[in-house]
Amino acid sequence: MIVGVGIDVVDISRFAARLEANPRLGERLFTEEELGLRPASMAARFAAKEALAKALGAPVGLRWTDATVVRAGDGRPHLRTTGTVAARAARLGVERFHLSLSHDAGIASAVVIAEGEPVTLEEED
Repeated sequence: MIVGVGIDVVDISRFAARLEANPRLGERLFTEEELGLRPASMAARFAAKEALAKALGAPVGLRWTDATVVRAGDGRPHLRTTGTVAARAARLGVERFHLSLSHDAGIASAVVIAEGEPVTLEEED
């Protein structure tokens, strides 16, 4: 069952300019595996993290570096989650994520579908 869906788009040149202007921004947004990729790939990964947060209800306190976009042997992207992101996913009953990335015409986009057995949450603070 679908627990959540998120989508995001990022202007690649604007994102690359922000990273260049503030090198520490990359360290706050990306894991070591993700740092140093081409700007289009980094923008797509940022879009994936934004889409992931939306699929999880965009709670306060998620750490960007608790999610990593990795490529499987067949080339498909996947999300590896730890820490705050994994905890939120578990709390919602998410068992797996589906991820699609694209970049074309200067725009990077990502869609995340969170799948599992949904859990009814009490109202959050």
